[in-house]
Amino acid sequence: MSDFLDGFSEMQDGFERLWTPHRLVYLQELQQPEDDQCPFCSAPDKDPEDGLVVRKGEHAYVLLNLFPYNPGHILVCPYRHFSTYDEATESEVAEIASLTQEAMLTLRKVSGVHGFNIGMNQGEVAGAGIASHLHQHIVPRWRNDSNFFPIIAQTKAMPRLLGDVRETIANNWVSKK
Repeated sequence: MSDFLDGFSEMQDGFERLWTPHRLVYLQELQQPEDDQCPFCSAPDKDPEDGLVVRKGEHAYVLLNLFPYNPGHILVCPYRHFSTYDEATESEVAEIASLTQEAMLTLRKVSGVHGFNIGMNQGEVAGAGIASHLHQHIVPRWRNDSNFFPIIAQTKAMPRLLGDVRETIANNWVSKK
C-alpha cells in the first residue's frame, strides 16, 4: 500500500481543501442533533460571545449563524423548541417578525447591506440544518457579492471573524421600540 501512496500527495485534482472538522456533528446521524443537544436551546443561556447571541427578546432571540453564507448571516429563533412555523404562537410570530425588521435595519447601518435573503427551511427534506427547532435565516447581500470563488475554489471568503461581527451587530442594534 505504501508504494501506491508514494507520490500520491503530489497529484492535483484542481480543488483546494478547506478542512472543517467542527462541522462533523452536522454530517453524523443525518445531520440532526438530538433534541437535548439542540444548539438553539442552549445558545441563549451561554455568554453572548460564546452563543453568538446579538439580541434577546421576550419570546425569541437573534444570533449569528455559526456557518454563515455571508458576513452577518443572522438567525432569529424562538426560545421554545418546536419545528414548524404553524406551531408558533401569535406572540412568537410577532416577535420573530419584529426582530427580523430590527436585524435588517442593524445590518444596513453597520454593513451597508443592499438586500437580503430571508427564509425558513422547515424539515430535513427542505434543507433545515437543525430541523427540530424553528429558525429564520437573514442573509445580507451586497451588489457584486457573488463571484466564482465558491464555485471554482469550493471556498467562501469571510472577511471578518464571527466574534468581531457579533460585537459590531450587538453594539449597534437598532431597536424599533
